[in-house]
Amino acid sequence: MLPAVSVSSGSVSVSSARSIPELYEERGASTEFGFRELRTATSDFSRLLKVGEGGFGSVYKGVVRLPGGPAGGTVVAIKKLNPNGHQLIGYCAARSERGPQRLLVYEFMTNKTLDDHLFNKAYPVLPWNIRLEITLDAAEGLLYLHEGLEVQVIYPDFKASNVLLDEEFRAKLSDFGLAREGPSAGDTHVSTAVLWGTSGYAAPDYVETGHLTTKSDVWSFGVVLYEILTGRRSMERNRPKNEQKLLEWIIDKRHEGHYSKQGARKIAKLANSCLAKQRRDRPTMREVVESLKQAMQHKELDGKTGSLGETSPPEEVSGKPTPEDVAVASARRRMLHLAALGENANSIVRRFMLMRTAATPTPT
Repeated sequence: MLPAVSVSSGSVSVSSARSIPELYEERGASTEFGFRELRTATSDFSRLLKVGEGGFGSVYKGVVRLPGGPAGGTVVAIKKLNPNGHQLIGYCAARSERGPQRLLVYEFMTNKTLDDHLFNKAYPVLPWNIRLEITLDAAEGLLYLHEGLEVQVIYPDFKASNVLLDEEFRAKLSDFGLAREGPSAGDTHVSTAVLWGTSGYAAPDYVETGHLTTKSDVWSFGVVLYEILTGRRSMERNRPKNEQKLLEWIIDKRHEGHYSKQGARKIAKLANSCLAKQRRDRPTMREVVESLKQAMQHKELDGKTGSLGETSPPEEVSGKPTPEDVAVASARRRMLHLAALGENANSIVRRFMLMRTAATPTPT
């Protein structure tokens, strides 16, 4: 049996934790239900049968018929989970004349990836409100991995090309090949023998030490958040060398003023906090989600192209700078620092690998 799970006002607790392989092994022996069956069991997810609201979905009381169960059915709790993960529809494990064949069948994502829509000029410009919805979907997906499962999952390859978009531009995370279980009880991090992830998105503390935490994901999210704001990659090596450094402005000029100035300032401030040098100073993904929801309350499209990036540093502003002015100036400095980290990433990786090699005993 699964351990008892309690859900209350955004918190989830379990009586025991198991590894990801153990969860998959047990899941293979579980009963598969059709959506229509569960909808019937909950009277179409009636509010009258709703018994809880967690940070990752609503919980409903229902009655289902199980093999060997009582004739009147079995009372169960049915939870509608976070939808922000790429859905696995099925698989094939077979043997052919060419040997073993292993195939996975996923839902088709009509609008490809966030990377395509941000950086491919063949695509129309993503409107401001759609960018915010995509950002929130991705953040909720990471939050679910960090806090919504029996085991904590770290997703060290978060980047725009791994954020898939369906027909209605709902975002879902994909490519979990590098996902790792979080640290065991009493540990602060997971150590990896090799560096995982993509250059330019990996947190500098992970690159330097090999220590992987959920705050590593927060850093990667901050990088993508800046890319969403600016419409430019964190490092663009195809540009002339004097133009490679990350942006002199903050807002994607293609918006042509159709964005919320206050909302953009709050998101720039959030991205800045995600890229804090010390991982302990970065927010959790739960805090990120809440900050995004607050920023999305600003519906007015009162921006001007480049206005945020042209904001003077606080010491140059006449009068006392607002907290937003300070945040934007800090964000610009952080973006330049991020570019410098990207330029130095290869040398850091080489140094890391040399240290690993030196620490490995020579066979006798």
